[in-house]
Amino acid sequence: MSEQRDGTAIGSFPRARADAGWMNDLRRERTAGPRTPHQQSLEAPAGNSTTAVHGGTYLDPTTRAVGTPIFQTSTFLLDETSYDAFHEGVTRDVPIYTRYGNPSQWSVQEKLALLEGAESALVTSSGMAAISTTVLALTNPGGHVITAYDVYGGTYNLMREDLHALGRDVSFVDAADPAAVAAAIRPETQMLFVEGLTNPLLKAPPLAELAALARQHDILLVVDNTFLSPACLRPIDLGAHLVVHSATKYLNGHSDLTAGVVAGPRKFVDRVWAQAMRLGGTLEPFSCFLLERGLKTLPLRMRAHHENASGIAAFLAGHPAIGRVHHPSLPDYPYPHLRESARGYGGVVSFEVAGGDAAALRVLQALRLPRVATSLGGVESLVSMPFNTSHSSLTQAQRTAVGIRPGLMRYSAGIEELADLVDDLDAALALLDEDPAPEATTDSPDDEARDGRQEETPCATA
Repeated sequence: MSEQRDGTAIGSFPRARADAGWMNDLRRERTAGPRTPHQQSLEAPAGNSTTAVHGGTYLDPTTRAVGTPIFQTSTFLLDETSYDAFHEGVTRDVPIYTRYGNPSQWSVQEKLALLEGAESALVTSSGMAAISTTVLALTNPGGHVITAYDVYGGTYNLMREDLHALGRDVSFVDAADPAAVAAAIRPETQMLFVEGLTNPLLKAPPLAELAALARQHDILLVVDNTFLSPACLRPIDLGAHLVVHSATKYLNGHSDLTAGVVAGPRKFVDRVWAQAMRLGGTLEPFSCFLLERGLKTLPLRMRAHHENASGIAAFLAGHPAIGRVHHPSLPDYPYPHLRESARGYGGVVSFEVAGGDAAALRVLQALRLPRVATSLGGVESLVSMPFNTSHSSLTQAQRTAVGIRPGLMRYSAGIEELADLVDDLDAALALLDEDPAPEATTDSPDDEARDGRQEETPCATA
């Protein structure tokens, strides 16, 4: 088989590298990818919308389709390049078996890497698959991880339960306080894992400060960017080593798949890929197609999410039936550094209804447009209450201790007309004036016993 000067087999895929030990050497230099000769590249820097539409698209030479085909296959014909890849242990770059890699995956991964300003990206079957494989691949038994005490519940449980069982120690701190993070660093600390915005109170850790701290101590900084997306914030530009997402949310944007993403230097992403290959968290080809379709409208959708959430926050901030409102667009938002680095704030706004959880439930039931459901980031608005969903395992006292006060609602603004969403909220809140209900406790009878059993404050689970 003839080759071009760059080592790429003509009409085929890049040949495997000959350095079988590359995967264990985090100091090595790697190029972007994996990618095929048929994927569209953007030679000059392009804006978010251009990158979202064109970046990484597989230009099929046979059908000349304008979009990436769905490579709905589990396995591929073997050839000399395949055998080389097996021999050298570098099967990520060659189509052999879909658990190793598939052009449907490579196309959407290239687009994601370009959007995040990363060298490489990997898609997985869920956000938790991306998080768990990243943490396991890049830490060792005997190592130490620092994360936030109010991190997403699935991540919290992974850190507290699974990592402990696998020989890693974890410290939970206030990630918005660099001094608290610095105080938790040990000689064996290997990773700092934080979220760009937290759920549901939208706290924003100072990523640039944390990145400087991580580099000073030779620690990997991993940022969960789910609540903002690369259309609003690129943590790698602020010094983060890797970014993870639940692509189920904004990246896909249509509430019709579960997926995860990790993006960063290829030397790290390759390690995560190897871990994912062993654990089996592969994203199948049709979901890759759906995710790539969703990404093409990401910047457009994020502008609508941002505008709607900001408008809702402004309306609620002046409403007599509402207490605190949590959204970065408001002048009293306590993390102003986010405004210096973010191009938008996403679609989530949280607020407290006067009268507590009972009154908030009445508002929830009166809303017509948002769907009552967990998750966020879809084109449709969603609304939920932490006390009976994400934070239901906490007592009321524990919820209050982490800032989840009675009456708190989380509203994920979709892309509907802002005026319609505000009118709907206004009408639902007006019902409280007609028949105000006394605040009711939402603790269960065994809360006191539960308080005594829990040594640490558990976090959200949905």
